[in-house]
Amino acid sequence: LCVNPYTSSTNYKTGNSPVCVTVGDFNNNKQLDLATANQQDNDVSVLIGKENGIFQPQYEYATGTNPYSVISRDFNNDNKLDLVVVNYYEDAVSILLGNNDGTFQAQVKYTTGIYPTCVTVADFNSDNRLDLAVTNEGSTTVSILLGNGDGTFQSQHEYRTGLGPYSLTSGDFNNDNRLDLAVANSYESTVSILMGNGDGTFQSQAPYRAGSTPKAVISGDFNNDKILDLAVSNYYEDTLTVLNGNGDGTFQARINYRVGDGPQYLVSGDFNNDNRLDLAVANYEEPTVSILLGYGDGTFQSEVRYSTGSKPSSIILDNFNNDTELDLAVGNEGDSTVSVLLGYGNGTFRLHTTYHTGNKPTSVTSGDFNNDNKRDLAVANSADNTIGIFLGDGDGNFYSGKNFGTGSEPSSILSNYFNNDLKLDLVVTNNGEDTISLLLGNGDGTFRTEVRYSTGISPSSVTSGDFNNDKNLDLAVANQGENTVSVLLGKGDGTFHNQSKYLSGINPKSLISVDFNNDKKLDLAIANYGENSVSVLLGTGIGTFHNQYKYVTGMNSCSVISGDFNNDNKMDLAVANSGEHTISVLLGNGDGTFQTLMNYTVGRRPESIISGDFNIDNKLDLAIAIYDENCIIVLLGYGDGTFRTQYIYGTGRQPLYLISGDFNKDNKVDLAVANEFSGDVSILLNAC
Repeated sequence: LCVNPYTSSTNYKTGNSPVCVTVGDFNNNKQLDLATANQQDNDVSVLIGKENGIFQPQYEYATGTNPYSVISRDFNNDNKLDLVVVNYYEDAVSILLGNNDGTFQAQVKYTTGIYPTCVTVADFNSDNRLDLAVTNEGSTTVSILLGNGDGTFQSQHEYRTGLGPYSLTSGDFNNDNRLDLAVANSYESTVSILMGNGDGTFQSQAPYRAGSTPKAVISGDFNNDKILDLAVSNYYEDTLTVLNGNGDGTFQARINYRVGDGPQYLVSGDFNNDNRLDLAVANYEEPTVSILLGYGDGTFQSEVRYSTGSKPSSIILDNFNNDTELDLAVGNEGDSTVSVLLGYGNGTFRLHTTYHTGNKPTSVTSGDFNNDNKRDLAVANSADNTIGIFLGDGDGNFYSGKNFGTGSEPSSILSNYFNNDLKLDLVVTNNGEDTISLLLGNGDGTFRTEVRYSTGISPSSVTSGDFNNDKNLDLAVANQGENTVSVLLGKGDGTFHNQSKYLSGINPKSLISVDFNNDKKLDLAIANYGENSVSVLLGTGIGTFHNQYKYVTGMNSCSVISGDFNNDNKMDLAVANSGEHTISVLLGNGDGTFQTLMNYTVGRRPESIISGDFNIDNKLDLAIAIYDENCIIVLLGYGDGTFRTQYIYGTGRQPLYLISGDFNKDNKVDLAVANEFSGDVSILLNAC
């Protein structure tokens, strides 16, 4: 058994301070691409992926001021991936419609709450159109922007969260077939759960204790009980908090896991092919990502760290080299790079390659943006207000594509099919202007001009899903500035309805959408940076969410992912806790509630976490970007919800956001991380 899947990362230049990274096939070449939100450049860097997991030089696209988060989805149902970017200082999200050739159209901005930090995408009102949910840090709300299905979105509706909502996720936490929201409240160490009503509205939040300063929250069935759990990154505790769901929208007591210094964004996936969800979190205060392999029972092994670029702030998971193994991409805010770590399939990753992005890449996502069956990258460049596209060659290499404008300070990025045209689109939170930007993909690695939708204040994270069961993708955005999650219901044509807001915890920084309670309705899980918690909002299946339930995580939860870490068919959560240098694992009960967290110590300031089976043992592992140690840490999962000793992989400076994908088509999970300070993306190819 290969136990060390990633030996290091490959860094790619992005814009300055890439704080978030997302993945998608932006040019429809069946190779995953990356997009990073470059906080200082106010743009998104798009890196087109090649067949071997290598990425081309970045293309930059303008966003709003201080892009904070980016996600790629197809917002206008044209089968082209678009981007949504959260612009922190503009209180808006930017929508950049993709052209399906790896390029994107000019951004369109939509108002959010104050200081939006994160966006998630899902169909919250069951109209088969993607909506947006955005955490607004400054207004303590979540903004919901319902999608119109044509790449546009309706005006926001805001919902109260805990203090400092920083990120969020969506999932069906109470098994009512309605998407809920989970919001990480960074100011009060809680996660807010907002149950969805299925019509794009959400109930009042229910808080759950997380660690100190939860930055990100994700959902997944970590203990294989078919119930969604939550994972929250706690920035000031350096832990991940896992809250196991009970299947009714409530969660069990937190379990904390030690990760690197300053954990932020996190993801979950089966990194070692053991059919158990693992966690990966970006450690912002060190150049690493921490990987925690799941035991399948909601617990995780001790972290393994992998080097990234400087100040890793975001992380995504995908297969960048088409080898069937999950890879990671991490946005490194400190050195403006994205680190790509190609997975070996056993929970470890190869040496990293660096690709330069725009300034302050804060988030990265991957997808096949040019429809060549090769994974590409899209990087949100916060300082440039652009999204940079890196086209992949299918071998784990990437080449810079065009840059596309977003709103101010794009912070979180994701890709999906928002307009149902089989061309990946991008959505990014614009942290500087309280909007998300939607960029519809053209299918050739380019994107249309962004369309912005309003969110809550300081949107920090975005996730997507069909929240209202209308077969159109919707969005949910964590609004870190106002402690809310914004839900934007999609219309199926790449447009969205105005946001509806739901309360999260304090400073929600990261969110995910998953069905935590097995009711076939997407729920949300949000890492609340300001209150050390994860918020779980159970969805109603009609685009609305119930009030949040909060679960305690580690300090400063900044990134959350979900997965079945203990193989009980119930979704679990893993959270990066940047404040206490840990990750927390919360095993789900299958009813939307989570068990007490388990913490794993990682490096200083873990910023982003993802999960996957990195070592091909059918058990989910974790990868975390360690911001202050310039590395990625990998923790291999036992399949019972616990993780074993970490592996550390170097990245660029200040790795901020981590994603995974098979970049070189070897069916192994590789890694990509956005390095905020060095302004590049590190790629770690899986060597198993």
